[in-house]
Amino acid sequence: MKKIFRSRPIMTEETHRATSFEIFFDLVFVFALTRIISFMGRPPTFLTMAQGLVLLLLLWMAWTNYTWLGNLVRADVGLVPAGTIVAMAAIFVTALVIPNAWRHGNGIVDAPVILALAYIVQRVLHLALTFHVAAGDRQLRTTLRLYTTTAILAGIPLLLGATFHGTAQTLLWAGAFAIEFSGGVIASALSGWRLRSPSHFTERHGLVLIIALGESLISAGTGAELAVTRGPVLLAALLAFTNAVCLWRLYFKNTAIVAGHALETVPSAQRGRLATNAYSLAHFPLIAGVIYTALGIEQVLAHLAHGRPWHTTPPLDWASTVALYGGVILYCAGRVLFLRPTGQSTPRAQIVATCVVLLLLPAARSLPALAALGLLTAFLVALASYELVSGGPRNPMAGKVTPS
Repeated sequence: MKKIFRSRPIMTEETHRATSFEIFFDLVFVFALTRIISFMGRPPTFLTMAQGLVLLLLLWMAWTNYTWLGNLVRADVGLVPAGTIVAMAAIFVTALVIPNAWRHGNGIVDAPVILALAYIVQRVLHLALTFHVAAGDRQLRTTLRLYTTTAILAGIPLLLGATFHGTAQTLLWAGAFAIEFSGGVIASALSGWRLRSPSHFTERHGLVLIIALGESLISAGTGAELAVTRGPVLLAALLAFTNAVCLWRLYFKNTAIVAGHALETVPSAQRGRLATNAYSLAHFPLIAGVIYTALGIEQVLAHLAHGRPWHTTPPLDWASTVALYGGVILYCAGRVLFLRPTGQSTPRAQIVATCVVLLLLPAARSLPALAALGLLTAFLVALASYELVSGGPRNPMAGKVTPS
């Protein structure tokens, strides 16, 4: 124990990559995201979807903070992994109580109070660990002091919201995120964050997205339940798989490469701001898009699992339709926002694609659930195929031979 507390943090090199310990952290984080799907899907309403968005934002802030910490120092050496394990436990507890995040009186301690306290625990641990590794770094300590002030202020509405119900709780928790988010922006503008390893940062964000895509397929199984052997249900599950493949390709087969190359080639003094804008901020719509699409797919499969012929299955309600199509809208818009800070020109097709899904949404509302999912899948296949043929965003690595 003394050896852990006396050990010095090991600063990362520019070529540092994600560690297995950090991937474990990502799995806990994505588990919390899937619990948000469970919370929003019983059944989905516009209110629960808005509340789910608040939870997504808060968890994203938590994940982003530890990703920056792992970019600064080795996350698997010394005191940092010990503190991070406790933070992971707090996030795990948060995930467990998420389905009851707006319910009171279900136990000795209300679930909202447990969630708020667990969130604050991981937040305090992050600040303490970052101050620990920032010894001797005057700029980072200045940035942290600015950030800590707003983090403390954000805890007030978070705890107050846990004692209220309904709309008041939602507004107070949204306010907690707004305060913490503003603190990060102010600290970034006035002092700045230092990014040591671009490759580590891009890899972490890519890994968490691909884990989220994989976990979204679990939602398909949840919606199908035991009816998966029925033809329409099996077809819907395959469509869900096709959607996940298309979303994977739309990000990893050009967009991620372009942004990663931009982050590696900008001067080191500008990397922190670019990483903040392109990854910590603009990457969130991609994650949220995957979660809402998974929620919509779960509802489609739940509709089909009741045993009625697919063409007589009633259309999805508005909330489920918005989740299904709105998730893809968020994802497409996220790709546009993701490329903007890198200075690369955004292909017009990406902007048009976002508008097309928005126009398809009203039509999908009047279609049987399976047909609505099929229409969305056809769009994603067409978009992925078009970008495969056209090359998508300009890939700076195209035509270059990697040395063997």
